[in-house]
Amino acid sequence: MAVPATSLPPLLKDELDIVIPTIRNLDFLEQWRPYLSPYHLIIVQDGDPTKVIKVPEGYDYELYNRNDINRILGPKASCISFKDSACRCFGFMMSKKKYVFTIDDDCWVAKDPQGNEINALEQHITNILSPSTPFFFNTLYDPYRKGADFVRGYPFSLREGVPTAISHGLWLNVPDYDAPTQLVKPAERNTRFVDMVMTIPKGTLFPMCGMNLAFDRSLIGPAMYFGLMGDGQPIGRYDDMWAGWCCKVICDHLGLGVKTGLPYIHHSKASNPFVNLKKEYKGIFWQEEIIPFFQQVQLPKEAVTVEQCYIELSKQVKEKLTGVDPYFTKLADAMVTWIEAWTEINSGSSKTAVANGTPKVSKSK
Repeated sequence: MAVPATSLPPLLKDELDIVIPTIRNLDFLEQWRPYLSPYHLIIVQDGDPTKVIKVPEGYDYELYNRNDINRILGPKASCISFKDSACRCFGFMMSKKKYVFTIDDDCWVAKDPQGNEINALEQHITNILSPSTPFFFNTLYDPYRKGADFVRGYPFSLREGVPTAISHGLWLNVPDYDAPTQLVKPAERNTRFVDMVMTIPKGTLFPMCGMNLAFDRSLIGPAMYFGLMGDGQPIGRYDDMWAGWCCKVICDHLGLGVKTGLPYIHHSKASNPFVNLKKEYKGIFWQEEIIPFFQQVQLPKEAVTVEQCYIELSKQVKEKLTGVDPYFTKLADAMVTWIEAWTEINSGSSKTAVANGTPKVSKSK
């Protein structure tokens, strides 16, 4: 759905946070100003905490660096990745809003085939506020879109749908490829705009990308843990996919929906495939066992909250994936630590934030 720059008043202005992981100045936000400036930003600074990150004027934001993470979480900070975009999940934890939209700092506003700018956030909100249909596939894709409906033969008992927990957006220009595919297709760019949103069926996994993603924090937030990746870990660039696999089996268990398709963003630059290969190398092998594990996961009917599901999932990770590599024992323990930290922070016992060595006060417009 393309939305011109002169849009209606911002939806969910007081109910949604935007989380951005970064190591650089956020100049990219200038292009997003018409769409994102009404909302509160949570910026998670990765890498050197002494570096000052500049944010364009007019944005309301709070910024956390590694020193803040260590101080706020104490020993539990070990569950937050360092030198990896997985650090963004700290922003999910610190948010107090019902909804979260997360975007990478190399993503620009895309245009539809008619040349209109796409308000990605507005489309995510549309997705997240309409039901999903994971139990029976509608061949006209999302039946709740204007001009669509349920096709003949679709059970009336399922037409009410279920709550949508996740809205997964896509990308024009640089595709979200792994390193081997990048190496054999270095010049490939995605120019194909497909005007479609669909619910991912129950029992079907998908490779979730964190660069253009929204979710209902009240429904699935505790499972949005991007794992242990990056510095000191044997794997990187699987953080968002790990979160996606965990979230999807929990959504299936709890009867929640996941949508993918619109909105598109413009992914501006390709990362170095040789650097990516070093990060992904083990994951390329491990995924051939990780994915069958998630396909076979069974959560007990007694697990009725996301937290309960996630703790149970951590037990199964430790039991069934440690044989793949000892790393998964460490990851399973980090999953438990994450839930403990999430529970503590969201019970109101967290400490005041400090950014760049000074008491943290949100920057207002």
